[in-house]
Amino acid sequence: MTLSNQPKFRHAATLAAIVLLAGCTEQLRKAGIDENSLKAAGAVATSMSKSEATPAEESQIGQASASILLGAAPLVQDREIQTYVNQLGGLLARQTGRKDINWRFGVINSSNVNAFAAPDGYVFITKGLLRTVNDEAELAGVLAHEIAHVVKRHYLIAMRKKDTTGALTNLAATSAKTAGVKGSELAADPLANVAQNMYSSGLDKGDEYEADRLGVVYATRAGYDPYGLPRVLNLYATKAGSNGFELLFSTHPSPQDRLAELDKAMGDKLTAYEARSVSDSKAFQQIRNKAGRVPDPRR
Repeated sequence: MTLSNQPKFRHAATLAAIVLLAGCTEQLRKAGIDENSLKAAGAVATSMSKSEATPAEESQIGQASASILLGAAPLVQDREIQTYVNQLGGLLARQTGRKDINWRFGVINSSNVNAFAAPDGYVFITKGLLRTVNDEAELAGVLAHEIAHVVKRHYLIAMRKKDTTGALTNLAATSAKTAGVKGSELAADPLANVAQNMYSSGLDKGDEYEADRLGVVYATRAGYDPYGLPRVLNLYATKAGSNGFELLFSTHPSPQDRLAELDKAMGDKLTAYEARSVSDSKAFQQIRNKAGRVPDPRR
């Protein structure tokens, strides 16, 4: 049974809506609503009115979102590939100044060329992307772009905007009423639907442009060629309509638009970093070649 079908939850959520509208609880007491129900409704109302999720709620949303991504294709079963990407991702994540995020990076066994992130520090790239980028600076630029989405909570905010079923409100209410109790099974289905809708439609253009700008900054701070991400965008521009790139182009602004926005932001400000930055490594080329030999998952 999903959250929306729980009679007790519907009662608390209805009370919460009344609390939000009324601004007080005295009339509810006069109507015979008991004190425990009022406290629960008050907690739900507080959660419903918050602009941001609590860490526990964000963790639950992140898990549901990551499950959607891994449900489409599993992780590559290769420890060396996964360790390499986690080490590179960790280096880039440290440039954000955020020490409160539990970062987790993974390579999905899909030949499509794409990258994804989810709330609470999940970042995934596809096997197809890993074997398509040319050097480590390009991979760093893509990972840094996805890291920026997490730091700025773009996916979480997008899910709130696209949540027409109240799944995130339901999650907040459940968390308020059952503090310390795991509710992932209870909220899995409605959360999965919200996440699926968000990944199918993609983020706003403004979010993508902001992640591009911050991605360049994070990669440069880590010592990588600042033009790694622009080179990837230029590669995308040449691959429009190519096999494996379809999903990427359906959920992102055009690479030409992203390049134009990055050019406005970067100008020649980062040119001095280019000469003394890292563009490639032997480790990257080994991992890239290894990813090219990974078979697609069995259907």
